[in-house]
Amino acid sequence: MRHLYVHVPFCPSICPYCDFHVLTRSSGLVEGYLARLDAEAQELAATYPVDLDTVYLGGGTPSFLRDNELTALVGSVQRHLGWGRLENTLEVNPGTVSAGRAAHWRALGFDRASLGVQSLHDPTLLFLGRRHSAAQARSAAGHLLAQGFRVSGDLITAVAEQPLEEDIQGLHDLGMGHISAYTLTIEPGTEFARRGVTVSDEDERRGFEVTAERLAALGYERYEISNYARPGERSRHNLSYWQNRHYLGLGPGAAGHYPARDSGLLSLRRTSPHLHDWLRGERGTPDLLPPHEWVTDALFMGLRLREGVDLDDLTQRSGVAVAAAYAPAIQSNVQQGLLIRDGSRLRATEAGWWVLNEVVTDFLEVDVGAHQADS
Repeated sequence: MRHLYVHVPFCPSICPYCDFHVLTRSSGLVEGYLARLDAEAQELAATYPVDLDTVYLGGGTPSFLRDNELTALVGSVQRHLGWGRLENTLEVNPGTVSAGRAAHWRALGFDRASLGVQSLHDPTLLFLGRRHSAAQARSAAGHLLAQGFRVSGDLITAVAEQPLEEDIQGLHDLGMGHISAYTLTIEPGTEFARRGVTVSDEDERRGFEVTAERLAALGYERYEISNYARPGERSRHNLSYWQNRHYLGLGPGAAGHYPARDSGLLSLRRTSPHLHDWLRGERGTPDLLPPHEWVTDALFMGLRLREGVDLDDLTQRSGVAVAAAYAPAIQSNVQQGLLIRDGSRLRATEAGWWVLNEVVTDFLEVDVGAHQADS
């Protein structure tokens, strides 16, 4: 197990578009969280061989933890599971950053920061329910870069009246080596959904296209459908998801992808329950993946990458003759200009990225029972 995701569910406030497992802190809750996290880290270490390349603290708002709390969390991870050799990322809210705190996070061993800028336009931030200002975001980026962090800036697109080109240029000018650009999505159960907020098809399409055009012109490579990087700035941790690798999930609401011990299965996914059940020691029900389900997962995730997937590699890893099993779906989407097949390499076109969920649906409908690869 070379990758670890740690979920920190605490936030200073809940954004109206957020459907992640997050909550505001209350007396004793963080202390209980840290104690349970230490015990769960020990359990994972006893269950799986661990040699970490990457660690990612997400949330929630990990940088909302007080300095002593984050120090304790990192201590638990390092004591039981070690630390990432290649990359250690901390998700950061701009309103939590100071020069001193950035130095403290760097001293703890974090070398990459994912900064939740979302926009550099104060009216857009107000609409999104963000509590930081554009000025705070600029200041935060400066503090992190001054400490030697590799910094990724989050950007939300498709917000009505958002000056998107200015936001993109602003993130570039701040010195972001990596930008993650996500369309505003209205999820059921969120405050935006209750208020009847909608995202127009026109704004969604414009955000998708303008972001790609402007960031390419500024020298960023679009290496994944929503992620852009300068040379050497790709997220090594997130690549483990898109390449369908195994990874540990630590904390309430954390998802993990683990090897299966049953020879008839290829792997299992497990999402931990929300905080209060997790504090009682509940683990969540595993989702067991036979080889054909693992392959469709790998296709769904891998086709998000610019280089796509290597069908021979998927065959070797799954035991399913992938090119043969999915030949009709591959051919149909190639003919429609949504996929490109180059030898064993299969990747999505720009048009295919726009309708990727529909493309993957074609693969889900395939019966692969007769297509076991030769041993």
